[in-house]
Amino acid sequence: MDFVLSAAEEQFRKEAHQFLEKDKATGGMGKETASGLGFGPYTWEILRKAGSKGWLTPTWPKKYGGLELSNIYRYMFMEELDYFTGLRALVGAGMAGPIILDHGNEAQKEEYLPRISRGEIEFALGYTEPEAGSDLANLSIRAEDKGDHFIMNGGKMFNTACHYARYHWLGARTEVTKPKHRGISLFVVDLKTPGITILPIWIMGGLRTNEVFYENVKVSKECLIGEKNRGFYYILEALDYERIYTVSGLSKLFDAIVDYARERGKNSEPVIRQKLGQLAIELEVAKLFALRVPWMLDQGKVPNYEAAMLKAFVSELEQRIINTGMQIFDLRGQLQSGSKWALLDGELQRLYLDSVRDLLTRGTSEIMRNIIAQRGLGLPRD
Repeated sequence: MDFVLSAAEEQFRKEAHQFLEKDKATGGMGKETASGLGFGPYTWEILRKAGSKGWLTPTWPKKYGGLELSNIYRYMFMEELDYFTGLRALVGAGMAGPIILDHGNEAQKEEYLPRISRGEIEFALGYTEPEAGSDLANLSIRAEDKGDHFIMNGGKMFNTACHYARYHWLGARTEVTKPKHRGISLFVVDLKTPGITILPIWIMGGLRTNEVFYENVKVSKECLIGEKNRGFYYILEALDYERIYTVSGLSKLFDAIVDYARERGKNSEPVIRQKLGQLAIELEVAKLFALRVPWMLDQGKVPNYEAAMLKAFVSELEQRIINTGMQIFDLRGQLQSGSKWALLDGELQRLYLDSVRDLLTRGTSEIMRNIIAQRGLGLPRD
């Protein structure tokens, strides 16, 4: 694996960096991301501008708005987006889109992919239910086949982005089977469809997520992605894409903590030096983990247990960096944005509360270790 950027790749990275650095909407997008409310006007402005350049989906065919480049280009753009705005992932471009590209029919590709690529629409993940979190095979929302359409009834929870996304990337039960996972299908549902109710849930770090209820919602057969009852396998593939992480935002935070320790003379304390030195090592490991994933995709491989390794390592490293920052910042690290005494405008306090979520979303650390053990090491389930 050679992670040295070519001249063309370095030029692309430089252009993306300069675009986000200079565009007036970038700062507003960062504030929208930090607010926990999701996409606002600044975010949509940046996404549409980037989409017009083909940067949201550079690996896709040109007929769908892509640039037919390697996966390192998409990784570089998302790294820059994370660094400047804190946005780490796009469901449409990074999770739903690749599945539609691989398993959708031509009408679906033409309907969704160009608009995703242009930054005009976003998707919301529709997996988790009260009784189906880590165990997705246990989901119960029903999609009853009525011939030319489905009637859906049931509910989802912790479905972030439903209040601003256009489409629900929905896993639903189309058949009661044993084993349970064989009766799940995958749909794209317009969230403006009659019968859908979206209610907010506010979590500890200030992020808005949602409960979503379906009551006799009529969904066309054209909304079914791939084969009926094969949705569980498509979701597993999408989850591998979901667990692809960028680390530039984390590196930026770490640098700010190191700068503060240096300014206050705390870098002379042996314990702090040891902690920061160890975190610097782990950040380099995270960067190599992260670069391995686009390299694998370019080799035609789906990063399965490798994506699980990346997710577990980076989400837990984030905890260690933030906890160390809180110790170095002392009581001022607990101050919220708006206080004149707050360091980093209260960013560390917000991240401290929000980082717990990252240990759970995209798969818990325990589930990630199971995947690594079973699929990576070949160890038995029991």
